[in-house]
Amino acid sequence: MTAQTAFARQFGFARSDVTIENWRTAPYNRWSFQNVGELVPTSEIAAPTDAPEAPAGDLGALLDETVATDAGSESIAAFLERTHTDAFVALKGGKVVGEYNAPHMTPGGRHIIFSISKSLTAILAGALQADDLLDPAAPVTKYIPEAAGTAFADATVQHVLDMTTTIDFEELYLDPESAFARYRRSTLWNPNTNGADSEKLLAFLMTIGKGAGEHGEVFRYRSPNSDLLGIIVERASGLRYADLMVERLWGPLGARRGGRITVDGQGSGRAAGGISVTARDLARVGEMMRNGGVHEGRRILPEGWVKDTATGGDREAWKKGDFAFLMPNGSYRNKWYQTGFEGEPYCGIGIHGQWLYVDPANEAVLVKMSSQPLPVDDELDKQNLVLFQTVAKLL
Repeated sequence: MTAQTAFARQFGFARSDVTIENWRTAPYNRWSFQNVGELVPTSEIAAPTDAPEAPAGDLGALLDETVATDAGSESIAAFLERTHTDAFVALKGGKVVGEYNAPHMTPGGRHIIFSISKSLTAILAGALQADDLLDPAAPVTKYIPEAAGTAFADATVQHVLDMTTTIDFEELYLDPESAFARYRRSTLWNPNTNGADSEKLLAFLMTIGKGAGEHGEVFRYRSPNSDLLGIIVERASGLRYADLMVERLWGPLGARRGGRITVDGQGSGRAAGGISVTARDLARVGEMMRNGGVHEGRRILPEGWVKDTATGGDREAWKKGDFAFLMPNGSYRNKWYQTGFEGEPYCGIGIHGQWLYVDPANEAVLVKMSSQPLPVDDELDKQNLVLFQTVAKLL
């Protein structure tokens, strides 16, 4: 059997079928979400250790349990398959209960986490804040002077962290003629139509005008905030994004495998959604947060920052915002979602079904990496939240 034949049997299509035009669409995303670096330029987030992972426990008993959602009752195994799950990891009290991998998912392989990248970028901001290198109350222009005259001119870093800026921009994932498509071209996520003169990420961000209202009033999910935060933490630290991630998170966390982040034509990292990591290493991030910023006795983040991130946020701004339908009693702080559920679980969420769910009350951390066909699927999001609540109580 040739390599090409083996590939086609595993994924149902040829490698040559996957292009920069279709890498985020089904069925090609089953492969591309594990191999983004073959399609978009990336920078390595080096791992501090090559120690092997501990063997995963058997999830069999858990997968046989039932989860009941608006779609009906089914086994957890059937739910994972139906919702296009590539990898699922469950931790209880810091121990890996078990791991599920779809037939096309490489066990221990990297997978893009899309907007959970925002949550990791906020961790970098929190670490810099603890060292007095970043002031969340400062204006954006303190770190990015060229933002004067843009939507961000009178915004603070905290507005950017909480996505309460008001900017003239819409997240239109499927509209090829929108400003969002231009945004993606600037990150090299979409085909480059202008050659070497293609607009770069920072240049695009500096063209965004202010929307209606004032900053700080309404939660508006707008990804350019998070790419801007990536540039802010670079300016505040004096380090490139990937190097800062290694120094402040990946190294102290003892990550087992290097991550990657997509970059634009100038090497600017896609802090809003370009990170790829393993499910186990992402679970380590969640466990560190569950432990109040500590990993194996080493403090990575101040306990107060973690508590504020896990329980803070402006609930009134949330209720006026984009996602109140998903978590009516929720809020958003430092690029993490507070669910408003019993026990105050919180999470990072990425398009196409990426989740990092932290439930301190049940000592649970859950990671779900997926290749959902649609970038946003409101019904699946609601069902996934029911899954996490169910599993956290079963562990």
